[in-house]
Amino acid sequence: MGGFGYPRLFAHRGGGALAPENTLAGIRLAARLGFRGVEFDVMLSADGIAVLIHDEALSRTTDGAGEVASTPYAELSRLDAGSRFHSAFGGEPVPRLEAALACCARLGLVANVEIKPAAGLDGETGRIVGNSVVRGEPGAVLLSSFSEAALAAARSQAPAVPRALLFEAPPPDWRGRLSGLECLALHCAARYLSPELAAALRAAGIPFACYTVNDRAAAADLYAAGAAALFTDRLDLFDPRNPDGS
Repeated sequence: MGGFGYPRLFAHRGGGALAPENTLAGIRLAARLGFRGVEFDVMLSADGIAVLIHDEALSRTTDGAGEVASTPYAELSRLDAGSRFHSAFGGEPVPRLEAALACCARLGLVANVEIKPAAGLDGETGRIVGNSVVRGEPGAVLLSSFSEAALAAARSQAPAVPRALLFEAPPPDWRGRLSGLECLALHCAARYLSPELAAALRAAGIPFACYTVNDRAAAADLYAAGAAALFTDRLDLFDPRNPDGS
């Protein structure tokens, strides 16, 4: 897992606030704006297909209803994942993970694949995502998750793919949890990165990244604290070639 190069900025959920989340349209937009990293969420359809979507329910981001985990991929593939964001994106599909990885590889993007299992599907989701990454087009991929079970299952399929453990507020035993999963890095909510935690991570040589940072001043403070990368919705606010404005 050594040698992973963090881009300084990740476009959150693909295209941030400028495109429908977790879509190929969002990923392509991030690349056009000069971003070198994108983050997106992955869970499983009823028949075990890894797709890009954040919520367990379909209703917020698509024209469908019901639960992702209860819907076969054949039905998911017919949904519109763009119109709820804007009519200009009408007909944008719910993409398979393989399609997103191929898109990122073609565009030279680092893909942070957040494994986001539906309830009770941690292990299965991690295994399928890990296997998909290994079988997919070669590219720079980082696996992350709040679910330690999902990350462990992904590691069993893709041991060489770097991993980051996600927390909102890192617990006191964060160091042992990262070590147990052989994680490269820690990701956490920006508001919970204390000076003490940042200092401990720096001293341990553990890269860390923070979400979701939509303010330039906050970004500058986090970079000064040693953050390797930030996740942002405001693709219009940051220059990805010079994210800290230096």
